[in-house]
Amino acid sequence: DYKGSQEASKGIIGMLEVIQSDFARLESSTSAGEATSQRDYDRQMTDSAVTKAQLGKDIEHKGAMKQQGQQALVDLNNDLSSAEKELNAANAYFEKLKPSCVDAGMSFQERAQRRQEEIESLQEALRILNGEDLA
Repeated sequence: DYKGSQEASKGIIGMLEVIQSDFARLESSTSAGEATSQRDYDRQMTDSAVTKAQLGKDIEHKGAMKQQGQQALVDLNNDLSSAEKELNAANAYFEKLKPSCVDAGMSFQERAQRRQEEIESLQEALRILNGEDLA
C-alpha cells in the first residue's frame, strides 16, 4: 500500500483553500470599496455640475450688471460734461454782466443817491404825463 504524501497534499489543498477564501474576501471588500467610491464620485460630479451651473449664471448676471454700470457711468459723465458746459457759459455771462450791474467805483451812498434822483425824475415825468402842475 502506497500512501504517498497525503499530508503534503492536504497542506497544498488547505493552502489553496486559504488563498481562495482570502481572494474572495479581498474581492468582496474591493467591490464594496469600488461601489462606495463610485457613489462618492457620482455625488461629487453632480454637486460640481450644479455648482458650475450656478457660477455660470452668476457670471452672466454680474456681466450684465457690469455692463449696466458702465453705461450708467458713461451717461453720468455725459451729464456732467453738459452741466459743466452750462456752468461755464453761465459764469462767462455773469462775468460779462458783472461790470454793468456792479459799478465798483461808486459807494453805496452814491448809488442810493443816484437811485433816489432817478426815482424823483421818473415821478416828475409821470406828473408831466398826467398833466399835473409843476409849480
